[in-house]
Amino acid sequence: MTQGLSPGALPEPEALPPKQEEWQENLNVTLICPDCRESPPELREDHASGDLICASCGLVLQERGIDTTSEWRTFANDDQGNDDPSRVGDGPNQLLNGGQLNTNIQFTDGSARSKELNRAQNKANLDKGNKHLLLAYKQIGALADNWQLPNAVADTCKHIFKEAEESRIFKGKSQEALIAGCLFLACRRNEVPRTFREVMDLTRVSKKEIGKVFKLLENFLMAKDKQKAGTTSMVAGGVTVFNDTYKGSSTSDPADLCSRYCSMLNMDNRTTNVAIALATNMTKLGLLAGRSPLSAAGACIYMAGFLMDQPKSPKEIQNVAHVSDGTVRASYRLLYADASRIITEDILNRGADPSKLLKPS
Repeated sequence: MTQGLSPGALPEPEALPPKQEEWQENLNVTLICPDCRESPPELREDHASGDLICASCGLVLQERGIDTTSEWRTFANDDQGNDDPSRVGDGPNQLLNGGQLNTNIQFTDGSARSKELNRAQNKANLDKGNKHLLLAYKQIGALADNWQLPNAVADTCKHIFKEAEESRIFKGKSQEALIAGCLFLACRRNEVPRTFREVMDLTRVSKKEIGKVFKLLENFLMAKDKQKAGTTSMVAGGVTVFNDTYKGSSTSDPADLCSRYCSMLNMDNRTTNVAIALATNMTKLGLLAGRSPLSAAGACIYMAGFLMDQPKSPKEIQNVAHVSDGTVRASYRLLYADASRIITEDILNRGADPSKLLKPS
């Protein structure tokens, strides 16, 4: 019905429905034992049975209560008393293929039935690619442990191996040669380089085969990383790495080799730092250009030993640098000719004495 209004009058506001008040707990109401009537009551909650019991008389006030706390529980048999709140399995490993949500049947109890189930599951398992990768990763881990390399090197090697396996470019190459090439490249990318001869001694793969695989890996990674430059990817352990463009690796730096070789020769830190400084100055001046980094590092160590009065014979250097003693002497002869250029003021301040240098014959 239309309501007529006189001039200047305002219409009455429409009536709003009553607003429902929010529920609030009445704190004046407390639960007490009807027998004891103690205030405040002394109540105990039995989580095993879900009962609320009066601690004074033992009367059950509430049964089958609902536990609203977190359900942190562990079902691991090897927990050994530790409070493991994990209710889920490990996260997916990016170095493996598939969702990795399958269940494995073990026969730890030794029964014939569980053994048959385990054998049947292994026969029905169609994920053969992951088995091949796991065997390769186990071999890579053993090689990295033999050299006491950090985990980052092993993860990088596994990541390179997985990409190489998926590319099918290396089909026909032996797995040992591919692992050797991946390990050699991973060491260089993590600034802990190893020589071809060291990789050959560790993996028992020929130096020629390692070189071939290494060149193929470099070309493959340079072509692949151009497509994903500026993006990120995840490797084992949930570590996210930045995919910068791979620029290829150069030859080993004699200064890095000096640090490792001096440690193997049990030389002190002062002599090691002098050998590294000699190798750095030698590289900057372009001395021994065209010679192997192994022979250059051996010559710098040989000279640093005389400068710091801790000489090492060419035979001792030969055992760690894997170059002949004649090569060490020939390289030292070239360094001795330019000793005034590579022995700088900084090296003299470290305690070096040029008068103790052995004059080459």
